[in-house]
Amino acid sequence: MNTDSLSLVKMQEVIDALLGPDGCPWDRKQTPLTLCDYIIEEAFELVSAIRSGDIAETAEELGDVLFLLLFVTTLHARAGQFDLDEVVTTNAAKMIRRHPHVFGDTKVADQEELLRNWERIKRGEKSDKAEDGRQPGAFDSLPKGLPPLLKAYRIHSKAARLDFTWATDEDARAQYDAEWQEYEAACESGSQERMEEEFGDALFTLIELGRRKGIKANAALDRANLKFLARYERMEALARERGMDLVDMPMADKDRLWAEVKAGA
Repeated sequence: MNTDSLSLVKMQEVIDALLGPDGCPWDRKQTPLTLCDYIIEEAFELVSAIRSGDIAETAEELGDVLFLLLFVTTLHARAGQFDLDEVVTTNAAKMIRRHPHVFGDTKVADQEELLRNWERIKRGEKSDKAEDGRQPGAFDSLPKGLPPLLKAYRIHSKAARLDFTWATDEDARAQYDAEWQEYEAACESGSQERMEEEFGDALFTLIELGRRKGIKANAALDRANLKFLARYERMEALARERGMDLVDMPMADKDRLWAEVKAGA
């Protein structure tokens, strides 16, 4: 048994103790369903740690996510549904099946062909699992709970694998320009419903423009959010140092302070 296995055994022992007769009352009340929100929360904290470059925090948050995943697996195992061995074995088999260019004789010319092959294999898996004989739709595998920005990126990515996207970057950009013009026309109409719809169309197309350049909209926007917050925090600090009230400061002074912070970033 290697070190990783010993570490996993230790975590399992902790979970078993928490769920035991003399364990934690809160933990003993949990079900896979009640733990869902905690998994999402911890996953967000892990992503935040990774993006911040904080290695120690990343290691800690990875532990929290792993703990919850093992906790859920343990609850299913106690219900006689499946155990960790089945989860790991099934996943390993799936990864091997979906990477025939690594574990088999399949040859792929480039990443686009690789992704199309991945999509074909996934569709085959879905067809095999269908109990009513219905052929799965191309987008059936999209998680329903994905945040909209991330879902839009996944939609475009999958559409590209299905060869259902604009032929060139220029075509995609022309479509974005057209969508933005429709948004501006909606603004002139004064219809809130039309404005929201056309803004959504423009945003949806903008996400595809980024995807074509290797930019993930969700990560890019998160970075922009963090950059704004860091700069505003610096503005607040400068204002305090100079004995000024940032909130009551005239807009022109705020703009000058922002420019100062931006130049020093």
